[in-house]
Amino acid sequence: MKIQRTGAKKMAPKRVLTLWNDDGVNEADTSVLRKKSQEMKAPLDREEKAEIKALVDSFTCRDDASGLAGPQIGVNKRIIIFRNKSGDDRKKKMTAEDYDVLVNPRITQARGDKVTAAEGCLSCPDIQIDVERFPEIKVRALNEKGEKISKRYLDWTARVVQHEIDHLDGKLIVDYEGTLYYPKSKQALIDKLFK
Repeated sequence: MKIQRTGAKKMAPKRVLTLWNDDGVNEADTSVLRKKSQEMKAPLDREEKAEIKALVDSFTCRDDASGLAGPQIGVNKRIIIFRNKSGDDRKKKMTAEDYDVLVNPRITQARGDKVTAAEGCLSCPDIQIDVERFPEIKVRALNEKGEKISKRYLDWTARVVQHEIDHLDGKLIVDYEGTLYYPKSKQALIDKLFK
């Protein structure tokens, strides 16, 4: 699939919702991010295809994200997009071969001992938290065309997929008990948010 077909307009990227900003908690954004997302129906209708396109356009214009979920742009649907290559393989301009879109993703298998690593999130700006994730997962979903797929993901990509699926259930990295990392310049904000 190409990001943009001849004659198709690329949509303006949507703003990524955040739990907080420098002034404190974003109540409106938080209420959207904390909702459990709704499944998309197959076959995908015009509205659902437009929502998928909005997610793709909002993700592919960024160079600071490994993945993005529908709720992060205000779309309360079970859709995620993520880079399917590690950071070393990133190109300047992202093409359809560089990412996967999963509609109604469901982890059907998780293998290996959980691995702890620091994760950041566009919806939780300026922090990272240690999170345990499985190093290998198998996922059943629909692709952006509405076709059934089953894929296996390993290591970093498996971590990103699990992170994005968490968003679909209203769960964010701040819900994990791991060590919190943040810049010293954000101490006052962190104290306000987490103490």
